[in-house]
Amino acid sequence: MLQRATSLACDPTETSTGRLLEQAFEQVRAEQEVPEEFSPEVRQEVAAGVAAPDLPERDETAVELVTIDPPGSMDLDQAMHIERHGEGFRVRYAIADVPAFLRPGGALDTETWLRGQTVYCPDRRVPLHPPELSEDAASLLPDVVRPAYVWDIRLTATGQRESAELYRAMVRSRRRYDYEQVQELVDGGEAEETLMLLREVGELRIQRESDRGGASLPMPQQEVQVGADCDYELRLRPLLPAEDWNAQISLLTGMVAAEMMLEGGVGILRTMPVPTDEAVARFRREARALGREWPQGMAYGDFLRTLDRADPAHLAIVSAATALFRGAGYTAFDGELPDEGERVQAALAAPYAHVTAPLRRLVDRFGLAVCEALSSGDEVPAWAREALPRLPEVMAQTGQRTRAVDRACIDAVEAAVLADRVGHTFRAVVVDGLPRGDVIVHLDNPPVSEVARGSAELGSQVSVRVDEADILARRVELSIVEEETPAP
Repeated sequence: MLQRATSLACDPTETSTGRLLEQAFEQVRAEQEVPEEFSPEVRQEVAAGVAAPDLPERDETAVELVTIDPPGSMDLDQAMHIERHGEGFRVRYAIADVPAFLRPGGALDTETWLRGQTVYCPDRRVPLHPPELSEDAASLLPDVVRPAYVWDIRLTATGQRESAELYRAMVRSRRRYDYEQVQELVDGGEAEETLMLLREVGELRIQRESDRGGASLPMPQQEVQVGADCDYELRLRPLLPAEDWNAQISLLTGMVAAEMMLEGGVGILRTMPVPTDEAVARFRREARALGREWPQGMAYGDFLRTLDRADPAHLAIVSAATALFRGAGYTAFDGELPDEGERVQAALAAPYAHVTAPLRRLVDRFGLAVCEALSSGDEVPAWAREALPRLPEVMAQTGQRTRAVDRACIDAVEAAVLADRVGHTFRAVVVDGLPRGDVIVHLDNPPVSEVARGSAELGSQVSVRVDEADILARRVELSIVEEETPAP
């Protein structure tokens, strides 16, 4: 997975490399036809919506919610509060209420269908909604009152769902944290109750995921950030346990939403097919070749959790496991339920829906509206129901565009960090093979993953030479070599 750090400490255009990268990023957005500016009509409609929103009557501003997001984030979709409830837990998860500010069929609604989701680039984000909405009026920023959809989920002592409801209410977040702050406070025993219980509930949900046969890829995050010299740079950041705990709350909510939709007979699921027997057999062979036997009878999620993220051979196994996590999409239904095989997100081993990021993803707005109506026993709003059949295609198209932008921007930064090292060699590990005979290698420092000409065994350590690094072409050419010219 790739992630961009978008908070800039200084202006990278002060350097020649930074200026080339800014040009490359602009080219990427133009090539992918990413809509950047909002029309005056959209801006006017947002201003009107912010001035006179459709606010809920219920008041839950007394609930001490907190947010956990990457540093510098302003589009805060979620805030949480966790407390003990009998022998179990009560999780309240507030989600930004976008429909409170938006008119169905209006200029902003139409624009969001063209965008589909927020596009994150190293130099800027291209938001789904104008910043005055996504980073201000609808964002769950601390110490301001906001409308929200509130999931109220009761869990047993073992982390199983006991009951759940969804309603609209006014809320107020008390504090904002980033992942490192949460990890430090919890590890030091100084965290507030919600954060301490986040670890407890998160670990219980990880165990429930294992029980179901679910899986997640333990892939370190490749980040782009601006360094002290104002140049863009890459780093590989291991995932913190706090990020996994936090993700488990979102996954729990998405699974509750999917169950609610299936029980109500209407909604839209996030789905992924079960890996084919051929893909599973291939992965088993690859793991064995890389020195790790996948025991018969062990779920592949449990096997992936045994891997050491710092071990190059294990990194190759994780890369090979991506073949088991393909084909994700959306399944909409109204009346007739999807077939059993079309209901499940196979990586989670459960039905699942996207309902926790409406500021950044179009489909979530409609999933929330459906679930709120089902939870309260009301009719699903016509604007939400009528949108369901269109959403899978729009989310597929905009998701493809987002992934293309993501990969192209990373390619440009990889070229930039290697541009002054053409002719030098680096140590690398082979993480995948290609049909034409070349391989994909991962360099440790800088953390670059690229194709290299030549052949080598999966998981093996090799020397690769940088033959070309073109920033504007977003191209890096590597080749496997025998002799090494150390990089500076």
